[in-house]
Amino acid sequence: MSDLRKVVIDGTEIEVAGAMTLIQACEVAGIEIPRFCYHERLSIAGNCRMCLVEVVGGPPKPAASCAMQVKDLRPGPEGQPPQVKTNSPMVKKAREGVMEFLLINHPLDCPICDQGGECDLQDQAMAYGVDFSRYREPKRAAEELDLGPLVETHMTRCISCTRCVRFTTEVAGITQMGQTGRGEDAEITQYLDQTLESNLQGNIIDLCPVGALTSKPYAFTARPWELTKTESVDVMDALGSAIRVDTKGREVMRILPRNNDGVNEEWISDKSRFVWDGLRRQRLDRPYVRENGKLRPASWTEALGRAAEALKGASKVAGLVGDLAPTEAAFALRELVQGLGGAVEARVDGAMVHGQNRAAYAGTARIADIDGADRILLVGSNPRNEAPVLNARIRKAWLRGAHVARIGPRAELTYDVEELGTGREALERLASGDLAAWQGERALVIVGQGALKGGDGLAVMARVVELVEAIEGRLLILHTAASRVGALDVGCFSKGGLPGALEGADVVYSLGADEVEIDAGPFVIYQGSHGDRGAHRADVILPAAAYTEENGLFVNTEGRPQLALRAVHPPGEAKENWAILRALSAEAGQPLEYDSLPQLRRKLIAEVPHLAKLDEVPENPLKLMKKRPMGSGDFEEAVRDFYLTNPIARASALMAELSRSARDRAEAPIAAE
Repeated sequence: MSDLRKVVIDGTEIEVAGAMTLIQACEVAGIEIPRFCYHERLSIAGNCRMCLVEVVGGPPKPAASCAMQVKDLRPGPEGQPPQVKTNSPMVKKAREGVMEFLLINHPLDCPICDQGGECDLQDQAMAYGVDFSRYREPKRAAEELDLGPLVETHMTRCISCTRCVRFTTEVAGITQMGQTGRGEDAEITQYLDQTLESNLQGNIIDLCPVGALTSKPYAFTARPWELTKTESVDVMDALGSAIRVDTKGREVMRILPRNNDGVNEEWISDKSRFVWDGLRRQRLDRPYVRENGKLRPASWTEALGRAAEALKGASKVAGLVGDLAPTEAAFALRELVQGLGGAVEARVDGAMVHGQNRAAYAGTARIADIDGADRILLVGSNPRNEAPVLNARIRKAWLRGAHVARIGPRAELTYDVEELGTGREALERLASGDLAAWQGERALVIVGQGALKGGDGLAVMARVVELVEAIEGRLLILHTAASRVGALDVGCFSKGGLPGALEGADVVYSLGADEVEIDAGPFVIYQGSHGDRGAHRADVILPAAAYTEENGLFVNTEGRPQLALRAVHPPGEAKENWAILRALSAEAGQPLEYDSLPQLRRKLIAEVPHLAKLDEVPENPLKLMKKRPMGSGDFEEAVRDFYLTNPIARASALMAELSRSARDRAEAPIAAE
């Protein structure tokens, strides 16, 4: 940093960037400053006044440390570094006064408030407040807001920090929340009683420092000290957001985001946050076999025996890797099926990516590269539905001044987009036209799965790679399935894609592949966690663990290996995915060479070494691909219903309600002006 300034904080001299605020400088010095309205990822409001500090030599009053920069401080009379005190009598008295004002109208709801036990107001009242109040008048009350089925409001508790308003406006890109009135009449409210229309709205629950905004589905179910907390990763989209799974007994009670600056910062989508009720419903908790056209419960011995008999008698076996399968299970399936002479395919949505060219399915860019991009091109992608947190990152780049262009079906994003066309002709026109505007700038091309469907995905990708090479940019491929990159890393692809794998197969092994319609004829073995489409078609059902119920490796859309850790045990007789495949391989006479997950991982890493480097993104050199003729027509939409993309989401009653609400809003007639 060029503009470094010295400052003395509580007697300790530090050197920081002049553009830093005093609250940030105090954090560098290891000093905690209380705050309610300040948040490092939101704009500065400076309205709670809890972060007051004393600037020596400045005005004879405390200063808000969140709104004053280090470069604004004046040096001492002899050029000494400026001094800041965070624990002087002036600061202590100011904080006590601010806390007393905040508590004037705050109700004594702590015993019945969901925020109890993890409430900033509780903690800071204990640390910086006083144990009495001089206020005897009646407290102010406020009407509750109806923000929809996700966020519950208790606006009497609101301290007007405006974090929710700033998040919805700046990050989520919606304008339904704001503050009206002045003085005692000031209140946070919604525009024309509208509910929130965003897939990121649940984040305001985490942002609220008091109990004014809480989780409606989680309300009154558990206290934070009753919960066991497990760090994991999300599989609802391919972003691999860092999450924390909170459990009570054998049930998942809630899912919260963790900070990961390289992936999701500290946000998660509403589907990731609220899908946990789908983990309890429509579960497969025992094996089933089909007899006389109907499924009936069976023992593991019978189900594995029936499946092994079908595998041994098959002329061709096809293995399908579903969207939520951990990489270890995909690897075990590939070893089993290829050992039987069959083919395994992970590209079950029909999107063709080059399995042997890692840059053509994991890209050359990192998600964090969006932050510094000057120009962003979206090809066949609607990131608002495919990865809402990534969409918020694109919006952040746009707010900073990045130019965003798109080729694909029109959709309402949260930022201005230059529409270049809707399909392949527009891509060809751009790639063969004048690219001067794109050259010499930090350019990023984001390719969605909608561009790679339609049978000519390899040709589209080859043209995109040429374009990226011509503009000297970087390539990010936005997948929609959490398992896709990891499965391709371990070789789960076949010549001809999904049709090639299924052609002539008389046994299909479906590893949670619920998005595939399998025609009548083949014997289907389904291994999965929910009684979804795949289970309805199955001849043998082997119940497996969901992503919160086993340790598993997932590789996100940028190629970053991450670990999902087990938070609870699978229900009933369900087993871990890799263990089912290991047991079946012995029954089928093709025993796999490992008896434990560590042994499996050692073999996996020996074959694919970069999977050992957790949370690191390997460099993928961009290789030009063989030219193929592109077809014609518009690109497809990869995700049509954001809330119902996988078996867990389809089992969730809350996701069904949100999907219905979104559909009703889209179909609602608009009155003529």
